[in-house]
Amino acid sequence: MEAVLDETTREKLLADPSAILGDRDLMRALVAARESEIGHNVIDIRGRAMEALETRLDRLETAHESVISAAYDNQSGMAVVHRAVLALLEPQDAAGFVENLQAEVAPLLRVDTLRLIFEAKEARPGLPDQILLVPQGTVGRALAGGRRTPRGDDIILRKVAEVSRPLHATDVASEALIPLDLGPGHAPALLLMGSAEVGRFSAAHGTDLLRFFGQAFRLALLGWLRE
Repeated sequence: MEAVLDETTREKLLADPSAILGDRDLMRALVAARESEIGHNVIDIRGRAMEALETRLDRLETAHESVISAAYDNQSGMAVVHRAVLALLEPQDAAGFVENLQAEVAPLLRVDTLRLIFEAKEARPGLPDQILLVPQGTVGRALAGGRRTPRGDDIILRKVAEVSRPLHATDVASEALIPLDLGPGHAPALLLMGSAEVGRFSAAHGTDLLRFFGQAFRLALLGWLRE
């Protein structure tokens, strides 16, 4: 029988048979050739086992890539939040702190609006756009988002709710609400973020990084309120 392979290729394969084992397409072709020889009424268990192992390997590779991608996203998100916290600490006065919210912090967090909302008994003219005074009960209604059952005081990520839509400086599609506990004697407050991207904030996303940012923001804000 005439040899199909040239002598050089044959010698390479004999010297390193693993070259075939490591190539899925070659192995699949060899199994198919074997099955064609033994006929359609005979099942090659080894071939079926190899196909099953390939499927499991594909799933493991996909899972591995997903884990790496998630780890990279977490690391990238952590770096972004750290830069945003540093931007909170840069201003030398309260006016600079407020101005920095939209000028520096919002772009770092990739949000379109960033507002600090306080409940107050009366309006105060002349406040910057980053600060919004609202009637009592507004923060609670915004956190509830139209639900009858209150959500509590945890961070909320969602598609923008109709009840909170007017609180944003511009039209947004998704929002993050970070309640701020400023201690006794202070009315409820809220840090409100908005994004034009529908999927920017979702209930399926984690809140650990935003919780850290919210705590850093609260401490910085308390420092300015005491002055």
